[in-house]
Amino acid sequence: MRHYPLLFALLFQLSLAQGQDGQSETGQTFSLEQSIAFALENNILMKNAELDERIADGRVKETRGIGLPQIDASVALRHNQKLQRFFASKQTSFAFSGLPEEQYDTYLPGLADDDVVAAPNFFQLKSSGDAGVTINQLIFNSSYLVGLQAANAYRDLAIKTTDQTREELVQQVAKAYYTCVINKDRITLFNTNIARVDSLLRTTTALYENGLAESIDVDRVRVTLNNLKVEQNKFIKLQEIAYQLLKFQMNYPMDRPIEVEGDIASITIDENVLNEYAANWDYAVRTDYRLLEANRKLQALDIKNKYAESLPSLSAFANLGFATQSPNIGGLFKTNSDIPTTEFIGPDKWYSYTAFGLTLNVPIFSGLQRTYRIQQAKLTMAKIENSFTQLKAQIDLETRQAATNFLNAVESAEAQKQNQELAANVARITKIKYEEGVGSSLEVVQAESDLREAQINYYNALYDAIVAKIDLDKAYGRLNPTTNED
Repeated sequence: MRHYPLLFALLFQLSLAQGQDGQSETGQTFSLEQSIAFALENNILMKNAELDERIADGRVKETRGIGLPQIDASVALRHNQKLQRFFASKQTSFAFSGLPEEQYDTYLPGLADDDVVAAPNFFQLKSSGDAGVTINQLIFNSSYLVGLQAANAYRDLAIKTTDQTREELVQQVAKAYYTCVINKDRITLFNTNIARVDSLLRTTTALYENGLAESIDVDRVRVTLNNLKVEQNKFIKLQEIAYQLLKFQMNYPMDRPIEVEGDIASITIDENVLNEYAANWDYAVRTDYRLLEANRKLQALDIKNKYAESLPSLSAFANLGFATQSPNIGGLFKTNSDIPTTEFIGPDKWYSYTAFGLTLNVPIFSGLQRTYRIQQAKLTMAKIENSFTQLKAQIDLETRQAATNFLNAVESAEAQKQNQELAANVARITKIKYEEGVGSSLEVVQAESDLREAQINYYNALYDAIVAKIDLDKAYGRLNPTTNED
């Protein structure tokens, strides 16, 4: 499914490996397939679309990682320059002292039993240290399971967005490429027309010098020749702009020359493809339809996730570590080997601790927020369903318009081709009659003008037919083969 850019890249590399035929003094020569392959590899929009795919793939892996054990380690050293006081009643303060009650007033005279005593905190030393590891493992969470599905759906959406970008790029490159091909043929035709009119000018000049033509005849032909040369210069500049547009679509270096292969003789447009397209038609081949399907899937998962948020979740935890205290911060790093090691004391003074357990979280009441979030998500799904109805109608309209424009363009191109051939024949006969003295220069000039107009009309009609074919391919989802291989 994903081999379309690779296929064009291989074709491009193969053409380079076969020799240097694709190189000319004026620049590198590209076929349509090579132009598309170069654009798919270098166009910035395509690069960004592929980066979005990689980002989506990273999001899938990130979501999967939530289900793996989460392990954190920490080391903390703390020094309390002044510890908080220990607060208790007079009676409580002496409850653990072992002193007889009648001696309490000796140490705290004048206080009632319930009076508050703010004693120094003899339960804690000023400096403390803790080094531990915390492990959390998710056991069950419905939102996590739905999140995995949503991450995959998001990746699928990114892939379909890339397909849409690819389709639009192929369309743009193809149109720009054929503009250059047709313009290249038109420049060649200018040379042919100029050569023919120049020959006519020499013939007319010779006839004038022999008294068989008037000076006005020479002037008419010379005006025609001058106009042709001016038009040729203008068209050459327009062709440069066409090449710049092709470079831009391909992201080809603007300062490097480029050439295109082929001519109009190699361009074939088969109007029978319309029947083939219609016979195998399915909305799902359209990238915009597939994008909407991906969005619907994501929205369905969003609704599912909002329901899952009301289900219990279960996770396990474990805390492992060592802790110590000291009267000062330096004491945290000292040991005393003279102190005998027992269960309670030892030379290292860092004592281990462990804790483990399960955490069960049961949502009970969310203040109706979850209810209204689900309601909003369902309304959004309803909007997406409505968008399907609108999109189908839009696609139906586009395919019908594209089919009509294609048939009209092909018919027009065929008619203009016949007109060009007829005009060429008229110009040829008119010139022969003029050279034989049975025609006028005015008829020849008019025939040349009609021929040029017929040629322009034919090239315009041919380009319109090519564009109509490209638009037809896009309307029927044929510009992106990946949509047909799924």
